[in-house]
Amino acid sequence: MADTAPRPFLGLVAGIAAGVVASAAMAGFQAAAARLMPSDSDEDPATVKAADRVSRAATGHPVAEPNRAAAGQAVHYLVGAALGGIYGVLAEYQPATRRGFGGAYGLVTSLLVDEAAVPAAGLAPGPWQASLASHGYGLASHLVYGMALEGTRTLIAGRR
Repeated sequence: MADTAPRPFLGLVAGIAAGVVASAAMAGFQAAAARLMPSDSDEDPATVKAADRVSRAATGHPVAEPNRAAAGQAVHYLVGAALGGIYGVLAEYQPATRRGFGGAYGLVTSLLVDEAAVPAAGLAPGPWQASLASHGYGLASHLVYGMALEGTRTLIAGRR
């Protein structure tokens, strides 16, 4: 009989590592998708705006121009790692978290982060102000994130 006791520490570590890998997969998907549907917006991405907020709070100044893209990527990977850590722990206790090979979790993160938290924080327009294509892009990006997250988590922590 296999041991099915939850392993929260392993889940956390595996989830964080998988979150970084899944964030890279998501960034790769977004780079490819951006070639198909280029943005006409000259506005900074929400990740850069978040980095600016942190920088202003810590130093009183926004992120310097040469560092803006890297700062935005750092925010992207930190959020991806944090969401991955949460996923890794949840997956240890609640197998339903892994539904759709992580795709369901990816879609939930899209709704909670992109559609709710980011606009509520003033980092992006509200969902009613975005195009249908933009919503589809976000959902697809997070679906890639969720599936890469589960694939990597499984490689690290094993199947349950």
